[in-house]
Amino acid sequence: MNFVEAVQSVYRNFVNFSDRAPRSEYWWYVLFSIIAAIVIGLIESALGLGQGTVTSAPGEFSANFAGGPLSLIWSLLNVLPGIAVTIRRLHDTDRSGWWLFIALVPIVGFILLIVWYATKGTAGVNRFGADPLAKSVF
Repeated sequence: MNFVEAVQSVYRNFVNFSDRAPRSEYWWYVLFSIIAAIVIGLIESALGLGQGTVTSAPGEFSANFAGGPLSLIWSLLNVLPGIAVTIRRLHDTDRSGWWLFIALVPIVGFILLIVWYATKGTAGVNRFGADPLAKSVF
């Protein structure tokens, strides 16, 4: 699966939480998301959008942010596709999508998920469906 096919597949299956996604689909989509976020950030920066500071009271709370309206729209449009392809990627390694919640465990959860995302999927059929890399007989 090449870059374009992977991105198209993710958006075509944006509410599919039950099948499997090969490593190529997942990682090409991650690369696409990173590139798109950088481009959107550059556009917002050039237009002077989204840079500011929020302060609730002196000495109590202060936060700087760089995201603007384009970043917000991009993020909202990619929540479902991103979660769906991530769950399908876990399915390819014969793990339930519920394992995604291990990301809530600081550091260890993140590292474990990265390892699973990079691990080759199970060969043949598993409980989540057919092997996405299996060659078609037809």
